[in-house]
Amino acid sequence: MAVLSDHHWPDRLGGLRELRRVARRSVVFTWDRDAVRDSWLVTDYLPEFAGLTVSSLSIAEIADALGGAEVRSVPIPHDCRDGFLHAYWARPEAYLDPSVRDCISVFAAVDASEGLARLEADLASGAWHDRHGHVLDHDALDLGYRLVIAQ
Repeated sequence: MAVLSDHHWPDRLGGLRELRRVARRSVVFTWDRDAVRDSWLVTDYLPEFAGLTVSSLSIAEIADALGGAEVRSVPIPHDCRDGFLHAYWARPEAYLDPSVRDCISVFAAVDASEGLARLEADLASGAWHDRHGHVLDHDALDLGYRLVIAQ
């Protein structure tokens, strides 16, 4: 099992193939690079992150590396407590907290200072709510997280 870690492996394809080789059932909870622009966070405040995902593996490539796999969407609940990138989609103020950002690898990979300043200003002015407040009407959102299961 791999949980939001495979994108950190130096040889991601090799690691996925090894996971499949040593396990009868492999389960990878990961994120679909093709969903990078599906969230307000990346689109409006972390556009630099979209550039990092271009060379990452697609969900199909991950499934192939596991020898063929079932792919399931994993909607993220509005009150998710796990602490990965999109866990706080319904609590945007959380991204302004350094202790929250310290647990999200994206913030170590990009200079998010300008985007965070925009987010802080947009939250203070109400602009975030005007543009994105509609997401608060949902209990969960599909933000590109996938469970890839190989039997």
